[in-house]
Amino acid sequence: MDELGAALRAWRDRLDPATVGFAHGSPRRVPGLRRAELATLAGISVEYVVRLEQGRVATPSAQVCSALARALHLSDDEHAHLLRMAGHSADPSRVPRMIPGSLHRIVDQLAGNPLAVYDATWQLLHWNPLFAATFGDPTVQGVGDRNVLVWQFLGELPRVRQTAAERAAFEESLVADLRATTSRYPDDPDLAALVSRLNLSPRFRELWSRRAVGGHQSAHKLVRHPDVGDIAMNSDILNTQDTDLRLVVYTPQPGTDARSKLELLAAIGVQRMSPQG
Repeated sequence: MDELGAALRAWRDRLDPATVGFAHGSPRRVPGLRRAELATLAGISVEYVVRLEQGRVATPSAQVCSALARALHLSDDEHAHLLRMAGHSADPSRVPRMIPGSLHRIVDQLAGNPLAVYDATWQLLHWNPLFAATFGDPTVQGVGDRNVLVWQFLGELPRVRQTAAERAAFEESLVADLRATTSRYPDDPDLAALVSRLNLSPRFRELWSRRAVGGHQSAHKLVRHPDVGDIAMNSDILNTQDTDLRLVVYTPQPGTDARSKLELLAAIGVQRMSPQG
């Protein structure tokens, strides 16, 4: 972890604050980002950044590593190196979680729509500000709970309202997709742990016992937002080649006022909207 801390400090020092939106206000004793600025960009606490740089964190999660890589503008090779230093060695038997820079560039170009990136287990890895403003800030939940299947079977899908028929079809599709993932990554311990956790749900156990295999496809979403009301959207899923990542893009349903509501959310931002319901 000492090497990881040294790398983080070096990467932080080399990054010009102006390139990530921090103006040169007060004089800086050293070049690069301050720890507080890196924490803000990565969505973690300053205390955690300090512990990382001092080598006092045993195994930072892959999600935290990806957030740091994004904040520090690391190349794909540097991102992979960071994951290896944190103990997440590249392993074809493990579900990929590294988001390549090319996908981040696509995400940046689609900022006018809520969107999110998931891995093959439907673990939420990355989202844009409009996704947080629409569905609620994912950081209010622990990393392990940011999973669509966990929300659907063990909690509540944030702000999404479904009819009985929509819920049944959505659940069947998700479980069939997860079954396909287990055949591609049969030795991934995190995947096995997720299935074990989901087995707490009688509905999941029922669907899992059917052994249906398939892929989760596009769907209609009705988001019940506490400030702007119902937002009717379509969700389209784009699968990345070789990495099994899923980019989910939400677009307004034609003939609805969803676009104007999304524009309002984009203008106001997540900070001024009501807490996640």
